[in-house]
Amino acid sequence: MSVSDMFAALQGALGQDQDIREEIRKVVQALEQTAREILTLLQGVHQGPGFQHIPKKCQKAREHFSTVRTQMESLKTKFPSDQYYRFHEHWRFVLQRLVFLAAFVVYLESETLVTREAVAEILGIEADRERGFHLDIEDYLSGVLTLASELARLAVNSVTAGDYSRPLRISTFINELDSGFRLLNLKNDSLRKRYDGLKYDVKKIEEVVYDLSIRGLNKEATVGAGGEK
Repeated sequence: MSVSDMFAALQGALGQDQDIREEIRKVVQALEQTAREILTLLQGVHQGPGFQHIPKKCQKAREHFSTVRTQMESLKTKFPSDQYYRFHEHWRFVLQRLVFLAAFVVYLESETLVTREAVAEILGIEADRERGFHLDIEDYLSGVLTLASELARLAVNSVTAGDYSRPLRISTFINELDSGFRLLNLKNDSLRKRYDGLKYDVKKIEEVVYDLSIRGLNKEATVGAGGEK
């Protein structure tokens, strides 16, 4: 084969790769738009009246996740199934955002931490790497760390809305989350930096709880803790 033939073949391969990346980008843009719609919907819980409509907002968010599952099915067809990590960077950030959104919905519904397997089911992908397009562990953990930051904000806004028991429950949850992360040997630099930010979320929530205690509102919160969430 001549040099010109060799480079012509290389150009063909490059063109094919660029076409794949462009198709992936189109689907990722659609996923990002859906993620923005879900986020906009859930941001309403931070407003005073929003606490009264949490179940409805979660229900609507889950309806949006049906669109996410359809978009994920499309994404799976845009690249060879054995080249997940070759193109992973294209959807990594939106996937982490979707993990956060799914985790936030589950927390608002049950005040529990969603499992990686449950998130994968919500998104319409696999939890097991061997089964194809899957939810990478580090993407799951990154989404959970974003949840922690969102809950720190929710703790502050709960006090503003007059819900004094919620910050106490959030504090318990975040401390359990922090204890869980301490069990991990995080070697990923990006994930490690994200985890380092968790201590600030813990501190922010502790300050909220302390303020409630100083103002004597923690007693009221404890009395009302057995009521409806």
